[in-house]
Amino acid sequence: MAEISDKDREEIRREFDQARGKGSQQQEGPQVFQTAPGSSIKHVIGVVSGKGGVGKSLVTGALAVELKRAGKKVAILDADITGPSIPKMFGMSGARATATDERLNPVLSVGGIEVMSINLVLEHETDPVLWRGPMLMGVLRQFFEECNWGDIDYLLVDMPPGTGDVALTVFQSMPLDGVVIVSSPQDLVQMVVSKAVNMAAMMNVPVVGLVENMSWLPCPHCGERVEPFGPSRLKETADYYGIVALDQLPIDPQIAKSCDEGNFEEVLPEGFVAQAVDQILAHEELSE
Repeated sequence: MAEISDKDREEIRREFDQARGKGSQQQEGPQVFQTAPGSSIKHVIGVVSGKGGVGKSLVTGALAVELKRAGKKVAILDADITGPSIPKMFGMSGARATATDERLNPVLSVGGIEVMSINLVLEHETDPVLWRGPMLMGVLRQFFEECNWGDIDYLLVDMPPGTGDVALTVFQSMPLDGVVIVSSPQDLVQMVVSKAVNMAAMMNVPVVGLVENMSWLPCPHCGERVEPFGPSRLKETADYYGIVALDQLPIDPQIAKSCDEGNFEEVLPEGFVAQAVDQILAHEELSE
């Protein structure tokens, strides 16, 4: 894996210190979240990106659907508290989480995927979340610890972009088995892949691999593959950081439409993130 430059290390350390509120009184060491009695989560996989707008939630949803199709018990924790999009993708607009014995019950999708998101507990899903770090992290803890997940093979965590306090809490307090990094072909986005890779390295969390979204689309006239953002840099970037190059995902208007209409599970093509799913399942076999 490529060495982290002193400049990158200092930048990420500065962001970590800001997220933690360095200099203020705090407990020593991060709190490690525990599942509620009666719940068991075998594997926790984070989906991360160095910046927003690359389709991280789409990849999270696709991984969940494909793992469910592979016969796994799957759940999604939507940790993007200020910009949640998972419920709408899965047809849960207007749905609300219930509670049993003072613990939250995730909402079940049509395909049997458990979902917990801030939009499922707000009175109105369009209400803005104007909370500071401690409240955001408290909600994250509640979603993990005070939720009736049951027996889950894979909990996928849709993380907010960047290295702010919510992302830091996920890395420090959730038992992550690995992270999938999402990027796209543009130069600017490839530059900030390093932030996600370096953050994982500094927190000693394995990188499952790199997924390149919005990589190509079929020409509507001839069907030939078109690369609207230029040639793919997936393999080049993955090789540079010593991580695995996974799927090159197309721009598909039908999938985008399904996210808006809430029938993402039914519309998603078989094998959409096949390489990422294979890598996650291979990682499971190695850890057992």
